[in-house]
Amino acid sequence: MIPSRRSFLMGAAALSAAVATPEMVRAAAAQDMALARGGADWALATADLEGDIAPRALSLVRGRAPVDLAGTLFRNGPGKFRRPGGSATHWFDGDGLMRAFRVEGGQVTLDARFADTPKRRTETELAAVVTPGFGTAGDDRARIGSNDDANAANTSVMVAGDRVWALWEGGSPLGMSASDLGTDDFITLRRDLKGMPFQAHPRQAPDGTLWNIGLNGDKAIVWHLNSDGGLIDAQLLPLPRASYMHDFTATARHLVIVLQPWVFERSGMPFASQFAWHADMGTQVMVVDKSDLSRHRIFELPTFSYFHLGDAWEDASGTIRFDVAAGKDVAFAVEGARVLVEGRGTVPGEPAVMSLVSLHADGRAEMVSSGISGEFPKSDPRRAGLARTRTVHVTGESGGRPLATGVAVHDWSTGRSDGFDFGPDHVVEEMLYVPKPGRSGEAEAWLVGPSINLRRGVTELHVFDAAHVSNGPLATWRAEVVLPAGFHGTWKG
Repeated sequence: MIPSRRSFLMGAAALSAAVATPEMVRAAAAQDMALARGGADWALATADLEGDIAPRALSLVRGRAPVDLAGTLFRNGPGKFRRPGGSATHWFDGDGLMRAFRVEGGQVTLDARFADTPKRRTETELAAVVTPGFGTAGDDRARIGSNDDANAANTSVMVAGDRVWALWEGGSPLGMSASDLGTDDFITLRRDLKGMPFQAHPRQAPDGTLWNIGLNGDKAIVWHLNSDGGLIDAQLLPLPRASYMHDFTATARHLVIVLQPWVFERSGMPFASQFAWHADMGTQVMVVDKSDLSRHRIFELPTFSYFHLGDAWEDASGTIRFDVAAGKDVAFAVEGARVLVEGRGTVPGEPAVMSLVSLHADGRAEMVSSGISGEFPKSDPRRAGLARTRTVHVTGESGGRPLATGVAVHDWSTGRSDGFDFGPDHVVEEMLYVPKPGRSGEAEAWLVGPSINLRRGVTELHVFDAAHVSNGPLATWRAEVVLPAGFHGTWKG
């Protein structure tokens, strides 16, 4: 007989300290509290973590680790939402928690630390979430003198030398130690640009440099950096509309900026309240020459919403292609992410669908849907900005059950998808391509990423063969602690 989740967790919490580790008890207690509040089965995805996680070994519970897989998966995401005097009301507004899954010799260790931001320090002192955010209004106790006083450092991560940068979309990167995740300070790329927005999705160019943008209404600052994070250039770029965007993409020669019809209309907080959805406007794509930002083209597409794009590439005919997790509207962004933090109820909004956009040299634009639900598209980092065929993405989300349950690789050249579903007892997070040493083929890679095992109340790390995803994980390691769902990560070999 298989025990219920509740009986399992109650039993685990009741074990003596001689048998159960403190982490096991904490994981059980977190799930039990979510259920006691009337929470949904997936409520652990936004459960609070009360403190840092010291380094600890994970247990191999399935398969065999690839012997030549070595490196660190850094992941970022919100880790705490609730305080006695007031809580965050949106998934995007929790305190940033940096995680490090360190893989070597078939063994995995996990450590996690909260980003030590002014926001977190203020709210810890007041025992209340008071800072305005994407979907949290905040109140007059907030202490904001600059963008970075509201910076949650909770969205993504990039490696810069011996540091990692915790990225948000409304302010500066926050430097953290790659070795122990200790917080350094906000990164100022140029003194006169202190505090300027640096978004959560930098794009690597084939020459190894990095491009990123930061938004301010109908203007963007375009950042160009060395691979170690040193500034090459920063320029201002006018945009044809003040559209909300969380991501952009790039080919070897062009920046590709997708302008959905969710546009600025009013000032105020929370941030999302400033934007209105106008389906009749359609979606525009602005293609900008990297060598001369004044040179650009505008393409018109039917209306879709999005958070995440795949890497773009350009073929010999001049056609630019990229994939997108395309949505119908912004119901999830406005209301769905609020329900996720509440941990119960029906999450509005339809799942995004993986689609391929083609921008032709003669000005035509088209988008073809795969028909497969998906989010967090990632591709082979060796082909960033160059021709490719494959995209890894999470999948399995449905209207009745938010958050992904599986992972898939879609081949755009054949239209075939190869996937694995863990089932409803897992929340599957973003998976990354990790190339196999000494190999060059696009399928010669591993997929590495975590999930929350809801039945056991723990976080797990999985490794798949990118060429045989449907066979299931090559290896799975299990922690004795559960971390809330993160957003984005990067691999450092």
